[in-house]
Amino acid sequence: MTELLKTIDSPADLRALAPQQLPALAEELRAFLLESVSRTGGHLSSNLGTVELAVALHYVFDTPGDRIVWDVGHQTYAHKILTGRREAMAALRQIGGISGFPRRDESEYDAFGTAHSSTSISAALGMAIAAKQRGEPRHAIAVIGDSAMSGGMAFEALNHAGVIEDIRLLVVLNDNDMSISPAVGALNRYLARLMSGGFYAAAKNVGKQMLRPLPPLFELARKFESHAKGMVVPATLFEEFGFNYIGPIDGHDLAALVPTLQNLRHLSGPQFLHVVTRKGQGYKLAEADPVLYHGPGRFDPSVGITKSASGGAPTYTQVFGDWLCDIAAADSRVVGITPAMREGSGMVRFEREFPGRYFDVGIAEQHAVTLAAGMACEGLRPVVAIYSTFLQRGYDQLIHDVAIQNLPVVFALDRGGLVGADGATHHGVFDLSYLRCVPNMVVMAPADENECRSMLTTAVRHDGPAAVRYPRGAGIGSTIERDLHSLPIGKGELRRETGCPPGARIAILAFGTMVQPALAAAGPLDATVANMRFVKPLDRELIERLARSHDALVTVEENMVMGGAGSACAELLAELGIEMPLLLLGLPDRFVDHGDTQQLLASVGLDAAGIERAIRGRFAGLLAPARRVKSVA
Repeated sequence: MTELLKTIDSPADLRALAPQQLPALAEELRAFLLESVSRTGGHLSSNLGTVELAVALHYVFDTPGDRIVWDVGHQTYAHKILTGRREAMAALRQIGGISGFPRRDESEYDAFGTAHSSTSISAALGMAIAAKQRGEPRHAIAVIGDSAMSGGMAFEALNHAGVIEDIRLLVVLNDNDMSISPAVGALNRYLARLMSGGFYAAAKNVGKQMLRPLPPLFELARKFESHAKGMVVPATLFEEFGFNYIGPIDGHDLAALVPTLQNLRHLSGPQFLHVVTRKGQGYKLAEADPVLYHGPGRFDPSVGITKSASGGAPTYTQVFGDWLCDIAAADSRVVGITPAMREGSGMVRFEREFPGRYFDVGIAEQHAVTLAAGMACEGLRPVVAIYSTFLQRGYDQLIHDVAIQNLPVVFALDRGGLVGADGATHHGVFDLSYLRCVPNMVVMAPADENECRSMLTTAVRHDGPAAVRYPRGAGIGSTIERDLHSLPIGKGELRRETGCPPGARIAILAFGTMVQPALAAAGPLDATVANMRFVKPLDRELIERLARSHDALVTVEENMVMGGAGSACAELLAELGIEMPLLLLGLPDRFVDHGDTQQLLASVGLDAAGIERAIRGRFAGLLAPARRVKSVA
């Protein structure tokens, strides 16, 4: 433990330091953060870039009385360390450990839970209005990145905040010219022009040459420089929104940050501070490749991240990326759309090979969906590559702009099911429920990576909206066929048949990722297993046949039980007038926390042992000793 940092157990301890001690504390904090994350895994580049900002904010503002809302939230590790969670970092993102994002139930210093982007200004504005109405002199600070600022919700909040007087609201734009992928769009270009304007650069250089022989004036100019860029721009976008704009200033210069924040603390009305930081600051490897170091696993900081030897099964993301390039080569109508997740969604190769058909819209999920709808109207076949949890943000557009018009838009839903250490905000566990209730939608869930490729081809050739939902991580190692062939829509397959006599027959209807654990559980139970493939439309003929030839049915899905695939099967049985014992297995009616994915699946009974245990507990009277097993290819 470093000398200064070990004395900081709360922001009150931080505020007891002299200003000249803060740079040393920031260096110790950065070193601790790097060492800690290298042992646990987690978000690194973004957190290395906000060390000084976290120090300055907690030094100037009276937290937790003053509220700090961190947008996206994966930039809050320094904030957590300074607010009494230094030792807890050893169990970051592990079961029973602290979250990688702000959580209100974790600390009083986490004013608002965040993990998706562009929400901070709205939340902070709500807090500032509440403080005003209650007559409390507290401040509300929103810390938002330049890419998160491109989200429409951020501009909705700016539009509202700019007309409210006498509130103590500060928006800090953390401008590092990066989201997870490189930032895109007109706002990013605007900020780039603001930062590199020729008039400012020329004025700065001339001023330095003139003042360098006069050290006092030169030092005054250096301090003045942090505000000069704002002064040479006649009117900024943010001033037009009604904010008092200050900046840009160096977000790693505590000598500039602290006095600027102290001045802003005494101003009334909406304030906007533009700070410039660098992702990966202080760790050269992360500075050179902030995308690689965005969310690494465990690694040796002295060596850096090394690429492990290939040879394992490809990830579903890689399968999607290869398929997208193959289908684009075969069909000139195919275009790819991502909301700022080029690397995460596996589209790097596609952008390189088909740059004119690749569209990164920034962190704007609603726009991504409706953009795809417009393209589909004109005969293109748009593929929206998006995380399951992020499509929730474009749900209205999916219904009104795509489904009602029955447009051929493909939704490639990565990170379906439990995703592990990112926790409840990132688990893709609602999509089967929220998609299957939408008319015209086709919803598929592959059992393996080859089936994923076939389903994506099925989706792009379907004359209507379709979604393929696949998990994070590697596949099971199935052989991937290079041909682009489709599956019959609404048809599942039998993967195993029981040898039990009538009166003891159980059939498991498994969806997507649950096919493999269902097969493992079915052996000791001697149960039938169906790979259902389609959540919508269901294979009515297969379900009816299994229902009439078995004595109990079990559905298994990596989705919420409520409204999910199992509910769809129950609805079908009711429609068919079939009454029989039915067990629905899936995720419970609660938010599942962060941790190792396999441990999480076991904790909710969705591993092979849990599935077998649940079936034995429910149908003990039906089960007989294991009999002859008949496998179906």
